[in-house]
Amino acid sequence: MSSRPAPLIPPRVRAVLVRVPFLVSAVRFVRRGPLARDRNLLITLTVVSLVIGLLAAKVSTEWFSPSLLILVTLVGGLQLRLRSLVKLLVAVGVALGYIAATLGVARVGLGLTVTIVFTTVLAVLMARTRGKLGVQGLRGDAMLLELRDRLKSQGELPPLPKDWGGKVVLKQAGGSSFGGDFLVSMRDGDSVEIALVDVSGKGVDAGTRALLLSGTFGGLLGSVDDFLPACNAYLHRQRGDEGFVTAVHVRLDLATGDYTITSAGHPPVVKLDSGTGNWQVASAKGVVLGVVPDLHCEPDSGTLRKGDALLLYTDGLIEQPGRDIDAGLDRLLGEAERLLPSGFRDGARALVNAMSSGHNDDCALVLIWRP
Repeated sequence: MSSRPAPLIPPRVRAVLVRVPFLVSAVRFVRRGPLARDRNLLITLTVVSLVIGLLAAKVSTEWFSPSLLILVTLVGGLQLRLRSLVKLLVAVGVALGYIAATLGVARVGLGLTVTIVFTTVLAVLMARTRGKLGVQGLRGDAMLLELRDRLKSQGELPPLPKDWGGKVVLKQAGGSSFGGDFLVSMRDGDSVEIALVDVSGKGVDAGTRALLLSGTFGGLLGSVDDFLPACNAYLHRQRGDEGFVTAVHVRLDLATGDYTITSAGHPPVVKLDSGTGNWQVASAKGVVLGVVPDLHCEPDSGTLRKGDALLLYTDGLIEQPGRDIDAGLDRLLGEAERLLPSGFRDGARALVNAMSSGHNDDCALVLIWRP
């Protein structure tokens, strides 16, 4: 037996309210139509603007300053559609004109007029941008935040057993939440797959492609046997020249420690051999994604034993203007020998900070180790 939720207004109170003249019609008007929120806010802000103009002209400009119209314009720019905003700006202009006509142009002041005009232009640009996106209010910002959080959660490693460790460090150019480096990973039983991808460009400029490709590559990971060739086929079907994409893919067996590395134009993976204490450069190689229709990769394989580690990274850690890539790789391995022995988990962040200091580029590092 289903139970209905209790009404917000008690029946007796409702019976009294429906007898109030025009109240039911007003409530229906407020709720009617798909753009009721936009219309109601427009009416409210228009009335507020006219009231500010009337009180400023008739009562006091100290208590009801014309500068309050700036706040009204900003709220309209953030919340209203462009067409509604234009109507509100007409009301703001009427209120400001009434104040000037009543008290004199000098009481309004050139500075306030210039500020309102600047605010108006800014409000129109914001409303126009949201209109192109097809969103109202601050929903567009909320969508970007949600996308950022989804990308961040997708870039985390899956839970690993106690006898394994992993650390991911992403540092986007300019401190942005979006960038061209991203990670996708999945775990199915003892099998773990990791793909580190680098989209051409940096920061926000590369963020839109990274958002698109992270969803696509995340869907392919674990669904196909040849991950990088499948990604290459997808990119090759896309039209337009949007820059290159490099990627490295690692398939790891948590039970045995066996791994296979495939690369597509990406900087080489390096492995720490705990027996010798040396870093070994993997031989996996391949062409940048999206360039040729059929991608051929030369994989590299091996086994991670106790104390061994795999280090994946993007070119932002080793590439700097005026410096050779091999020199950058040598510096990375030197810093790794200095910082990582103190602890893989804390040393990964210190390694990225040490390698990225002095230049502004997207940087990513993935460290998998077997304690």
